[in-house]
Amino acid sequence: MKTYTVNQLAQLAGISVRALHHYDEIGLLKPAFTGDNRYRYYGEEELLRLQQILIHRELDIPLAEIGAILDAPGFDRVETLQRQRARLESQAKRYARMVKTIDRTIARLKGDRAMKDADLYSGVVSPEKQAAYEQWLIERYGSDMEVRIARSRKAMSAMGKDEMAAAMQELEAVEQGLAEGLRRGIPPQAASLDPAIERHRAWVARSWGRDCGPAAYAGLADIYEHPDFRARYEAIEPGFADYLMTAMRSWARRQGD
Repeated sequence: MKTYTVNQLAQLAGISVRALHHYDEIGLLKPAFTGDNRYRYYGEEELLRLQQILIHRELDIPLAEIGAILDAPGFDRVETLQRQRARLESQAKRYARMVKTIDRTIARLKGDRAMKDADLYSGVVSPEKQAAYEQWLIERYGSDMEVRIARSRKAMSAMGKDEMAAAMQELEAVEQGLAEGLRRGIPPQAASLDPAIERHRAWVARSWGRDCGPAAYAGLADIYEHPDFRARYEAIEPGFADYLMTAMRSWARRQGD
């Protein structure tokens, strides 16, 4: 049986030795055996299990859940790989559509070809994911949320392409301004963030097609707890998700003082 040391497996899989040590410590991936030299050795079974760990990680599944999945009674590796393949194939098709949309948009901006406004978003937002998110909102906040979603859709669809582009540029500027507060070490509760928070709140009101008072704005911070929002804000700056939500709630509380 061919075996690999920690260093060899780390190099083979393209991950760190530290990650393998961590997987061992939490019981997620134990070595096949430990030699007299106290080195960990991994065989084919461990290599296949590591593959599953890495695939699940790429699918954004937490380590604690991965262990439960792999150790569940009746776990079938072939069946799992087939499901993963189907999921990734579906994502690949979506990404291919996104690449096509980006290429067409570049051509449109260069004046090389015409493009329908609706095609700007082809493949960018998964209909299934959007539907699941809207259902999450309705289940959490009640049927009134369905009305709010419809109103927001109407407000956004009423924007022309130039207005939409300007709105997205404004949002990016606002979020980067708030993220800069985090980078500079300004506490999220600081009143000095109020101008940036006001800009953010005004943008939200515009996208909603209605006013966004302090209570509604604090409620939006609760919605930002959703994993999709957290992932988006963490991509702007690590720690920004909690920073933004705290800043929003702090602003809303100050309005009632």
